[in-house]
Amino acid sequence: MTRRESSIEYSHRPAIGNEALNALFFAAWEGHQKVDFASILQRSLTYVCAHRAGQLVGFVNVAWDGGVHAFLLDTTVHPEFQRQGIGQELVRLAAQVAREQGCHWLHVDFEPHLEAFYRGCGFQDTWAGLLNLQKPDGGV
Repeated sequence: MTRRESSIEYSHRPAIGNEALNALFFAAWEGHQKVDFASILQRSLTYVCAHRAGQLVGFVNVAWDGGVHAFLLDTTVHPEFQRQGIGQELVRLAAQVAREQGCHWLHVDFEPHLEAFYRGCGFQDTWAGLLNLQKPDGGV
């Protein structure tokens, strides 16, 4: 699946390297540490990338449980390209592929400042729990 929209090209599971992904994440996320994405992506249900003129400007990963639950992770748009609908299109395409792969549910966790974005993508409130495995008491 490849789709062009106003000079942005969206593609499902394209060949993508650590260098491009880490460059995007360094630009978009304060405190990003270099990651080997290859092992992550090989276990993913899918991932969708957005490119403009050959530059990676957006990314979203869809992890899954091997059954009907998929999990949206790492929705990222380069700061110079934010607020242009790229993130919403990445999420829409990721949801479409997850549905086509037989998933019934798409879950996402997000920080409060991203609530409007995910509501705009159609996500609804649910009850959920979180256990921080890096803290001895499990606190968040």
